[in-house]
Amino acid sequence: MVPQRVSLLTIGAYDLPVLRKFYQTLGWEETDISSDQFAVFKTVGVLLSLYPIAELAKDTGIEFTHSPESFHGVTYSINVEQQEQVDTTIEMIRSAGAKILREPSDVFWGGRIAYFADPENNLWEVAWNPTAIFDERGAMIAF
Repeated sequence: MVPQRVSLLTIGAYDLPVLRKFYQTLGWEETDISSDQFAVFKTVGVLLSLYPIAELAKDTGIEFTHSPESFHGVTYSINVEQQEQVDTTIEMIRSAGAKILREPSDVFWGGRIAYFADPENNLWEVAWNPTAIFDERGAMIAF
């Protein structure tokens, strides 16, 4: 059986110093292995890494044809424990310089969501789900 887990998410960075600075501005803690060539941020449940897009393309053996302005086909999510945290989290993200794509709003399934783009147009959702269950570390384990 393949282990059922996500351990590390890597975003291919066009301009690693700019993208790294954005996540630092959010107040996210980096690991000791972060450097000017590779950055790794601690999150609950997985590590988020930033790696130069050209190097990532070489590692995978594929030709990468997107640009920072295009939609990359993936969204990331920050799930919060309280409904009002969607709004306060988006305000902190806005002050860090993110482009807010969707202001906080209630959704048909009973939750509250908002979307933002980081400096390279990686799309993030901030979401509150009334049925979400979090463990003692703050990792969402069910909804």
